[in-house]
Amino acid sequence: MPITGAFIMPHPPIILPQVGRGEEWKIQKTVTSCKRIAEQIAAMKPETIVLTSPHSVMYADHFHISPGNGAKGNLRKFGVDEGKFHINIEYDCDFVSKLQAEAAKHGISAGTEGERDAYLDHGTVVPLAFIREQYTDFRLVRIGLSGLPFAKHYELGKCIARIADISGSNVVFIASGDLSHKVSQQSHYGFAAEGVMFDEQVTEAMSNGDFFKFLTFDESFIEKAAECGLRSFIIMAGALDGKEVKSELLSYEGTFGVGYGTASFIPYGENEGRKFLEIYSKLEDSRLKDVKEREDEYVKLARYSVENYIKTGKMAEMPKNLPEDMLSRKAGVFVSLKKHGKLRGCIGTISPVMKNIAGEILRNAISAAFEDPRFDPLEVSELPEIVYSVDVLSPSEPVDSMDSLDSERYGVIVISGYKRGLLLPNLEGVDTPEQQVEIARRKAGIRDDEKFSLERFEVVRHI
Repeated sequence: MPITGAFIMPHPPIILPQVGRGEEWKIQKTVTSCKRIAEQIAAMKPETIVLTSPHSVMYADHFHISPGNGAKGNLRKFGVDEGKFHINIEYDCDFVSKLQAEAAKHGISAGTEGERDAYLDHGTVVPLAFIREQYTDFRLVRIGLSGLPFAKHYELGKCIARIADISGSNVVFIASGDLSHKVSQQSHYGFAAEGVMFDEQVTEAMSNGDFFKFLTFDESFIEKAAECGLRSFIIMAGALDGKEVKSELLSYEGTFGVGYGTASFIPYGENEGRKFLEIYSKLEDSRLKDVKEREDEYVKLARYSVENYIKTGKMAEMPKNLPEDMLSRKAGVFVSLKKHGKLRGCIGTISPVMKNIAGEILRNAISAAFEDPRFDPLEVSELPEIVYSVDVLSPSEPVDSMDSLDSERYGVIVISGYKRGLLLPNLEGVDTPEQQVEIARRKAGIRDDEKFSLERFEVVRHI
């Protein structure tokens, strides 16, 4: 049968009296809302609860589903003796098996391999502690998040919904997740304006049942916001794909500098207009087409180089009718690849090694796509999703101090003996020269106790 209800629940351990020891009153709205959700779930009497947690096992390219017949959970990490709090949970093995097969059918890597810790994480324990006070006659499916694109998380949710339909079981979905960890100076992570903005936007989306908004958050924005649960919410949204829902934001608090939101979503019918992944995919295809049409000659050459190499295994011959500047001038060049807003490869040359800029682009585009040690080699299926940029470097010049650097205008080179680390200017998440130098120093393997010198350079960025 269709999923009967879905809920967003935060997981700060302090809302449990065993951890809060009286301090939970500071976050009483959240406590009250979690109890209300537990009462709603008890009234629904689900046979299976599917719970997604940001603190379960997480892989870059794989969704981990907890294996076995069941698991235990406690609060020992938060100073609570196991004798005062522990839970035992039975897993729904049949649902898990069917979900793995369904995910594989749709090209999604999801399964039970690679468990690192069989104990339940606090992103699971905290919501279950409230639910089990009201209702215990259920089995659990626990799923971790991944580094895969938002669309894959949504598609996994659709797979969950299909298995719920096939199984005929009464299934409830719990999306465990806090919001931003940077909504005030109280936070251990500091404050970021993006944190406040994220919480405002995501809670408005919860209130309106606007699951499309979940899919359209910019990756760099949510990284600055230091959010926790967005991907969990997106899987939940996928599980309600095409459903009309009664949505209610039950509470929001920014206590301790962290955003905590609770919400309920009760499906009550079909709505073709709420097939948000279809809408998102069409808009994304249009956006990528527009990006490609607006590429300048430098970026077109990088794309041509990568696509030719992946098809032929050889470096492309130099195209005719390139701009004179690309053919007559030498310079260091960096080529960067992004996919869904996230870096997919970046390699370049500080000083020119080819006879002209065009040669640097042809060579470095291949290196960025297939030789960046941080990433697997690019695959042909990814080509339509890749966005390129090309940075042409000016000659570097030595500087005596940080005062001569500007993280937006200048790139930096950190040098210690034969070690050299470079960082380009105007990068997302790098806001100060000190951050620039620290990252470049780490890239070069320069220790804290090693002396180093600095050089700066400017770039012309082509997109």
